[in-house]
Amino acid sequence: MAALQWDSIDNQAVDTARVLAADAVEKVGNGHPGTAMSLAPAAYLLFQKVMRHDPSDQHWLGRDRFILSAGHSSLTQYVQLYLGGYGLELDDLKKLRTWGSLTPGHPEFGHTDGVEITTGPLGQGLASAVGFAYAARYERGLFDPDAADGTSPFDHNIYVIAGDGDLQEGITSEAGSLAGHQQLGNLIAIYDSNQISIEDDTNIAFTEDVQARYEAYGWQVQVVDWKKTGEYVEDIQALNAAIEAAQAETSKPSLIILKTIIGWPAPKKQNTGKIHGSALGAEELAAVKEVLGFDPAKNFVVADEVIEHTRKAIDRGAERHAEWQKSFDAWAEANADKKALLDRLLRGELPEGIDAALPVFEPGKDVSTRAASGKVLNALGAIVPELWGGSADLAESNNTTIEGAKSFVPEQYSTAAWKGDKYGRVLHFGIREHAMGAILNGIVLHGPTRAFGGTFLIFSDYMRPAVRLAALMKVPSIFVWTHDSVALGEDGPTHQPVEQLSTLRAIPGLEIVRPGDANEVAWAWKTILERRDAPAGIALTRQNIPVFARGEGDASGDTFASAKNVAKGGYVLAEAPNGTPDVIFIATGSEVQLAVNAREALKADGINARVVSMPSVEWFEEQSAEYKESVLPAAVKARVSIEAGLDLTWQRYVGDAGRSVSIEHFGASADYKTLFHKFGITTEAALAAAKESLAAL
Repeated sequence: MAALQWDSIDNQAVDTARVLAADAVEKVGNGHPGTAMSLAPAAYLLFQKVMRHDPSDQHWLGRDRFILSAGHSSLTQYVQLYLGGYGLELDDLKKLRTWGSLTPGHPEFGHTDGVEITTGPLGQGLASAVGFAYAARYERGLFDPDAADGTSPFDHNIYVIAGDGDLQEGITSEAGSLAGHQQLGNLIAIYDSNQISIEDDTNIAFTEDVQARYEAYGWQVQVVDWKKTGEYVEDIQALNAAIEAAQAETSKPSLIILKTIIGWPAPKKQNTGKIHGSALGAEELAAVKEVLGFDPAKNFVVADEVIEHTRKAIDRGAERHAEWQKSFDAWAEANADKKALLDRLLRGELPEGIDAALPVFEPGKDVSTRAASGKVLNALGAIVPELWGGSADLAESNNTTIEGAKSFVPEQYSTAAWKGDKYGRVLHFGIREHAMGAILNGIVLHGPTRAFGGTFLIFSDYMRPAVRLAALMKVPSIFVWTHDSVALGEDGPTHQPVEQLSTLRAIPGLEIVRPGDANEVAWAWKTILERRDAPAGIALTRQNIPVFARGEGDASGDTFASAKNVAKGGYVLAEAPNGTPDVIFIATGSEVQLAVNAREALKADGINARVVSMPSVEWFEEQSAEYKESVLPAAVKARVSIEAGLDLTWQRYVGDAGRSVSIEHFGASADYKTLFHKFGITTEAALAAAKESLAAL
């Protein structure tokens, strides 16, 4: 490798970055200046000297990825994006943390050019970076599996800056263990070990040997101590050498423990919690500027020679991009089929023949929706190579295995049950639901593949922070949640979801899909794969439920509607016998059958009931007002919702005269039929609710 060229102008640029960070926080009056000040040399080294990136094309396939896991130190990234020519300018730094700015309090994906992921909750960035590294390897396996290491246009590195808070959060332990197990040599993390957090010295709560922990995980660990001599010396050459050693280690992820002094060189507040999350104050800011040779009376000063020097990153990026393009073009010419696959994925299109590939489930045999989902995944897997995934140690329960596919794991970890291959397709997260959610987010943020991960619906609680971030970022992660109600039975209330459906629906932008029979499952999966602007959670039954006999179009007479209508979120599954409903049942999942049974029973009493299957409230709400009125006409005020969970979702649909068949308490340990009977999730309860609703008019 070429020797690192680091001149006085680079030192001047680093000091400029420190002062800009301090100025920005001082102007707005709040924020996190300390880490941005002390990490300025490391961030500058990455952005200006190390990473392969092109500020003029933030979507370049061949770029290295950068993830600021310590998202509170957003200025660490914003200042480098400004210096490097990503589109931020001084005015943007001046607007830090203010309405409408490109510099919000934490970096936000899709909001600021150059930001690869939204990082806020600590640990999410470092954990999701493991997903980025997963995706880089899987995509290489899809497109260029036979190229020698380091020769493929799909080879690149994932760089992370993390802090003490990231290393304390449990999610990074889960993800770090997986990263070491997976031998992710393309993952390089710099851990800013300044040992200061909001409560000051981390010795009050965090004294473990991080080096030993990560070595035990299977990481390469190096220590670069800028305090080792007793004086603080920012040894850029030592840090660069550690990064080069990490790049050379292709069989392990790398952690570089960088020991810094937070807020350096602030004379009074460095190395204290006071500089972690608040402005320096006028006196201390002036002192910093004096130490660094800046005019204390001036703010946001960038010398012409500094910005001219740092903006050369644009030309360097264009040159490296052009060099990479030659390699990519040669690959494309030699691999026409794989190039066509890549083009399709980048367009966000599914392959032809999806509809024909979907399994059709015949009525007359009860099928659990989790089993149906497994059959659908295997049918799709045969023609959708970008679809991959697995579960958190629940493959047989979640039905998340694409049969015949190898596992995504180094071959040496093959077992009697699973054959490993570094480019395999079946994911094994172990019992690490939180990391699974973050890794799925990283996979879809990295590139155009579609990954899914499964567990029981109750354990979505363990995943919730990652699920919320997926919704916030509007990325198409897929969460498979089985055992979706108290009907999972004998495991009892600790495993029985009651509030989960409602509380997950409360996350803005998260699409919850609870199919009502096996054929709804098939069309739900197709719709999920067609949609790429939001995460989806598909909730599936453990118990068998009926497969409805259906027609090809909309419901009419006694002919049930086609399951293709799932894409609308809610639809008329069974029309009122005379075509004009007296009462409407709205149901999801395994409870749709209760609505169907109640409709038939009411017919004998001369009451005409319509059954609406509502697998996805979110998809239904996207439909036109006219369509929604056609499904739930405002004139029909007698309504009953049926779902084996809280009724929170359904109040807006059933209205004041409506009733809900629901569960408003925790479950119990018994077989599911007993539980449904004891808790009133029955056809009889639906009938009684319908008659109450009619009587209330």
